[in-house]
Amino acid sequence: MTDTIPPTPLTVGSRFDEVFPTLTTAQIARLAAHGWMRDVQQGEMLVEAGERTSRFFVVTAGQLELVRPTCKGDELVATLQPGMFTGEATMLSGRRGLAHIRAASAGTVVELNREHLLGIVQADSELSDILMRAFLLRRVELIEHGSGDVALIGSNHSAGTLRVKEFLTRNGHPYSYLDLDRDSRAQEVLDHFHVAAEEVPVLICRGEVVLRNPSNQEVAECLGFNEAIDQTQIRDLVISGAGPSGLAAAVYGASEGLDVLVLESNAPGGQAGSSSKIENYLGFPMGISGQDLAARAYSQAQKFGAQIMIAKTGNRLWCDQKPYAVDVGNGERVATRAIIIATGAQYRKLAAKNLAQFEGDGVYYGATSMEAQLCNGDEVIVVGGGNSAGQAAVFLAQTAKRVHVLVRSNGLADTMSRYLIRRLEENPKIELRTQTEIQELEGNGHLERVRWRDNRNGRIETRDIRHLFTMMGAVPSTGWLDGCVALDPKGFIKTGPDVSPDDMVTANWPLTRPPHLLETSLPGVFAVGDVRGGSLKRVASAVGEGSIAVAFVHHVLHE
Repeated sequence: MTDTIPPTPLTVGSRFDEVFPTLTTAQIARLAAHGWMRDVQQGEMLVEAGERTSRFFVVTAGQLELVRPTCKGDELVATLQPGMFTGEATMLSGRRGLAHIRAASAGTVVELNREHLLGIVQADSELSDILMRAFLLRRVELIEHGSGDVALIGSNHSAGTLRVKEFLTRNGHPYSYLDLDRDSRAQEVLDHFHVAAEEVPVLICRGEVVLRNPSNQEVAECLGFNEAIDQTQIRDLVISGAGPSGLAAAVYGASEGLDVLVLESNAPGGQAGSSSKIENYLGFPMGISGQDLAARAYSQAQKFGAQIMIAKTGNRLWCDQKPYAVDVGNGERVATRAIIIATGAQYRKLAAKNLAQFEGDGVYYGATSMEAQLCNGDEVIVVGGGNSAGQAAVFLAQTAKRVHVLVRSNGLADTMSRYLIRRLEENPKIELRTQTEIQELEGNGHLERVRWRDNRNGRIETRDIRHLFTMMGAVPSTGWLDGCVALDPKGFIKTGPDVSPDDMVTANWPLTRPPHLLETSLPGVFAVGDVRGGSLKRVASAVGEGSIAVAFVHHVLHE
C-alpha cells in the first residue's frame, strides 16, 4: 500500500508551459556537453519513486512519463515530450524523488548526474533561470495537490498534529492530510495500519513506515531529509541556524566557493519564517510572507551548493580543538574551520499559570495560515508590542471575530513600526489593551478561558477565549555554547568591539589582532542576527550581518 489518502489530481492547466517548459536545440546541446546520450526502451524504468535524486533527463526523442504510485495504482503526473526535462526541488537537495520516471515509448535522452546539473545551474544564467523556475513551480504544484510521499492523520485539536503540519509545511514537503474529526476515511486508514485514535498524529511515510506522534527529527529521518549530506568531511564553514542571517551567510558563502553546511533545528526561516507578511523588507513593495522569503533563500543557498541539515541543531560546540566541531546529537559531530552562530532568539514565555499545558493547544508562538484556520470566527489574543505581534494581529483580524492586543507598556510607539500601528488603530476588529498582563489560563485539554489584569486599576477580567498568540521579548539561543564565547549580561553573544580586553584574556585570545566585526571571543567563530548582542531585530539587518560575516570568514581562513 503505497498511498493512503487520494491526492487531488495534479493538473497545471494554463501553467503547463511554465511548469514543463521546452528547451531549444541550443540549450539541449549545452546540457548534453556535461552529460551523455542514451537510448531508452518503452516501459523502461529510469528512476523509482523514493530513490535518492541523483539523475536528470532531457528528452530528445520519444516520451517519458512522470508517474506517482498510489494505493489505486500508478497515477500519471505528466508526459514529457522532446525538449522537456525531469526534476523538481529534490534535484537541489538530493533528497528522495516523489515519482517514477519511465519511458512511455522508445527514444533517446540526455542524462546528467546531480553534480553536473548543479554546476550548470551555477554557471549558465539562462539555463539556471529555466531549470530553477520549473523545479520550484513543480514543487508548488505538488504541495497544492498534496502529492507527496507522506500521509498525515490527525486532529486540529491535537498540538502534535499542528506541530507536524507546520514542520512539513515550512520545510516545503508535500503531504496529504486526513482530519480524524471530519473525514470518515481517517478511521479506515488507522484501522488498516492498526493504529489507535489516541496515538495521533500518525505519519505514514511512503506507505510503509508508520510513525505515532513522531518528533520532528523522526519525521526528517523517515523522509530522508539529510541522507545526501556527508557528515564526516571537514567544512570550510558551518552555520548554526537557518533564519534570515544564517541563510544569507549560506548564500554568500556557497556562492563564493566555500564548502558550507547549515544546521537547522526545525525549518528554514527562523522566527521570520512564521511571519504572515513582511512589508518593510527592501524589494518587496507588496510584502512577502516569512515562509515564502525563507523558501526562496533556501532554494538559493542550495543552488550555489550549500547543504542544509534539517531537524539537526548544535548541542555543543567543541571549542578547544582545531578544526572546531559541533555536536549534532547521537554522538555525531561535524568538523569545520569556521563557524557562524545564527541560532536567533526565542519569544519569552508568559508567566501565566498553566502555560505549558496549553502550548500548541491554544497557545501559539507564530501566526501562519494554519493557526489562522483554527481560530476562524473566534476571538483571539496577541501578546506583544513589536512588529511580529503587529503583523500577527493584522493578519488574524482577516478571519477572527476580534483581536485583543495586550502590552505591558503605555503604548506601541517605541516598539512597533508606524505603518503597523496605524493599521491596528484603523481596524475595528483590533482592540489595543495597554498596561495589561495575562494572569491565568484555563481549560480542559484545550485553552478555553483567559484571565488578564489591567495594571492601571488592578481590575481582573476573565474572557472565554480559546486562542492566544504570544510574541514578546527575546531569549537568546546560546545555552549550547557552554562558555566557549563571551556573553553580555542578557545572554546575547558579544562580537567585535564589544569583546572587551578582559573577555579576550578570559578566552585566551591567541592572536595579535582584535576580533573582527561580528567575530566572537573565539577566533573564527562569528555571531549574526538576533543571537548577537546589540543586533537590530529586523530581517534586513539580519541578512546584512550574514553576508558581512562571510567576508571576515574568508580573512580567517587565509590567516
